[in-house]
Amino acid sequence: MTQPLTPGLAALEARVRQDLAWLDLPSKDWVIALPHQGSDVLPVAIIGGGMAGMAASAALLQLGIKAPIFDQSPEGFEGPWATTARMETLRSPKQLTGPALGLPSLTFRAWFEAQFGLPAWDALDKIPRLQWMDYLRWYRRVLELDVRNQHRVHAVLPRADGLVALDIESPDGRGTVLARRVVLATGRDGLGGAWVPAFARLLPPERWAHSSDAMDYRTLAGMRVGVIGAGASAMDSAATALEAGAASVDLLIRRPDIPRVNKGKGAGNAGMTHGFLDLPDAWKWRIRHYINVQQTPPPQGSTLRVSQRPNARFNLGCAILDVQWTDGLLKAYTSKGLFTLDFLILSTGFRIDWHARPEFAALAPHIRAWKDRYTPPAGEEDAELADSPDLGAAFELQERRPGACPGLSRVHCFCYPAALTHGTVSGDIPAISDGAKRLAQGIASLLYREDIEMHYTRLQAYDEPELLGNEWTPADSPAIEEGQRT
Repeated sequence: MTQPLTPGLAALEARVRQDLAWLDLPSKDWVIALPHQGSDVLPVAIIGGGMAGMAASAALLQLGIKAPIFDQSPEGFEGPWATTARMETLRSPKQLTGPALGLPSLTFRAWFEAQFGLPAWDALDKIPRLQWMDYLRWYRRVLELDVRNQHRVHAVLPRADGLVALDIESPDGRGTVLARRVVLATGRDGLGGAWVPAFARLLPPERWAHSSDAMDYRTLAGMRVGVIGAGASAMDSAATALEAGAASVDLLIRRPDIPRVNKGKGAGNAGMTHGFLDLPDAWKWRIRHYINVQQTPPPQGSTLRVSQRPNARFNLGCAILDVQWTDGLLKAYTSKGLFTLDFLILSTGFRIDWHARPEFAALAPHIRAWKDRYTPPAGEEDAELADSPDLGAAFELQERRPGACPGLSRVHCFCYPAALTHGTVSGDIPAISDGAKRLAQGIASLLYREDIEMHYTRLQAYDEPELLGNEWTPADSPAIEEGQRT
């Protein structure tokens, strides 16, 4: 997908190239090529071409490590922004630098001002969702990232010989790609999927959807819609349904009140970003569990987008007891009574479940989760945290039983479930550059260490002279004065 190139944007792109040249980036390719049976082996392969995947690829490229991206979506529709996301604007403050990796010219603000000017930036409140997607498309193009669209990964297969095989289907057919390291940049649902309560499986599939599903909300025109939940995705789904002409929308909210304070925002600072990884396990769990329990409130704008509609109802303290399909209608039995609905939207979040993803079948039995090594204090039990992968310093997976899955540590988890080990540096806008740099530096260290003998041989063979030997004339032996002779 090509964007129009305005004069301001052309000048900014020239500035990006100049900034990279001034910083001598990207670094030269230093990774030793290791062909396997006549096939090329990638140093790193990244699965997922959204913001995290592109930031990871760019950070690796800056360090001289080629890291092509494989994404199943059509070009320009990677990630949720132009597909399943339904918010009008981003929650994150507009000034956050996102995936810019420390380059001012690569920020959203630089991209925006280059096209619309400083007064427009000053007038901007929040970043429109689709405009953020346009920025990410530009980010990919200006950095010339190697993104291979419409490439679906069917299997990730670690091997004992130091390689990971990817079974990939593309427009050119099905084949195998070999890489020394694989990065999973697969988003919020990328290590499992949407969590759906058991009752939904008994309902007609055309009468319900998860808030993360791709669907045409115009089909809800004239319907009585129920939305389970009160988070950001619940508000966005409710608003989209109302704007599409739903007869009514009932938000079915278990809590007696909607959370007001975003505790995760209050925890954000440089100390948290760089220090969370090194905290004791108990503190990591305590912080993440507290944020989970407090829950994140929906953005004010998203909430007002719903409440301004007279046919929207906020049903608080309304726990779902059961939902049944009866006489062509959905009957939602709740702690506040019966709701009769035509369609139900489940904004019930996601679950980490490696077994739910066929492409991870070879990994699933062997991945060490936090529940395999840490027992929280009574009262701090948390299923999401318990299922989170227990990662190494470079986001690498670790084996539940050492030796059971050789090569598992060559797969790196750079998506939201890494938060319990690393903090929120792999899925959200505020610290994505810090996370991408940590990942890239960790992988660089691992690649160098495992090839140290070959790098030492290169060191020994290096023979480019800096001096030719004719830059000076050796002095004759000094004349010895008579009185100094012994």
